[in-house]
Amino acid sequence: MITIKDIAKLANVSDGTVDRVIHNRKGVSPKTAEKVKNILKENNFLLNPIASALATKKKYRIACLIPKSDKKNQFWKSPNLGILKARKEVTRYGLQIDIAHFDQYDSKSYLKKFKILQKNKPDAFIIAPVFSNETAFIAKELENNSIEYIFINIDNKKYKNIAFIGQDSQRAGFVAGKLMSLGLPKNSKCGVVQFRQSLIDHKAISNRISGFNNYLKEHRNDIKTKLIKISLNDKKNDLTKIKSFLNSAKTVSGIFVPSSRASYIASLLPEYVNTSNFSIIGYDTTEDNIFYLKNDKIQFIISQRSFNQGYEAVHIISDFLIQKKVPQKKTYSPIQIIIKENVDYDSRNKKTFINELSNQ
Repeated sequence: MITIKDIAKLANVSDGTVDRVIHNRKGVSPKTAEKVKNILKENNFLLNPIASALATKKKYRIACLIPKSDKKNQFWKSPNLGILKARKEVTRYGLQIDIAHFDQYDSKSYLKKFKILQKNKPDAFIIAPVFSNETAFIAKELENNSIEYIFINIDNKKYKNIAFIGQDSQRAGFVAGKLMSLGLPKNSKCGVVQFRQSLIDHKAISNRISGFNNYLKEHRNDIKTKLIKISLNDKKNDLTKIKSFLNSAKTVSGIFVPSSRASYIASLLPEYVNTSNFSIIGYDTTEDNIFYLKNDKIQFIISQRSFNQGYEAVHIISDFLIQKKVPQKKTYSPIQIIIKENVDYDSRNKKTFINELSNQ
């Protein structure tokens, strides 16, 4: 591994000059700085992050604003675990990671938690931008104070976030459409579940539905879809809606759930439904989804390795702060098809970390 001393010899300058160029300090002529930068680039020079952090003596603070998870909202447990694992690793670089969890159904909670994090004067933010109007306010606040931020899980092109880590939701919906079409006979009917009254604040869900419909339109226009609005707060009424859909045609053969709640729909499925001829397709390897997958109530889960989203987000923003390493604009998560037979081999990093936590 090439060192600062090696770079100094190649550039015929002192070690101190190279150090000043790396950290953008004054005292180096433009010509010399350009020469050193070219040699650094040619040799793929990377700073030792620990040494760099110690040299700058700067204690960076990163704020993470993500939804809370519970039994009903299991998805965000994985990104949060990824953040916790990365936090254990980057604290040795002198970084402080603050995490605030908000209610993903309450925009006031989102803003309140942001303002709490703001009080600690963080150097950068990791944000799950669930609410559009409130995200516009947050982004403006950060930009006015020259604080960089990245988005996790939900992409939004309207803002100046330096990076996005998450799934290409449009393509993920397209994949779901193809999976559904493989199991459906000609002229079938398929349900598309919507849990929220409005999808304005949830672009990932609306993009998945769009991708799903686009695939069927392009490749299986014989399949008809019907939107099923589910409340989650009234199981009896939700069951009535599912039964009504199942009885609406003889050719009903599948339900697409464009979120992590496929398990809820599977729990409502009447016993008389023959799952060997019926497909439920959803997203994310939550505990409940895995349970119903293993019991043949869900046929396919599309995973996005959400644990890695949280983990990578912390490391990407840490590298940006310590090494001035500009991240690529979009880091896409996998669109991984999970079935009963391979689910136990998914997310080993997450499982290893959970075991580490339980042994502490």
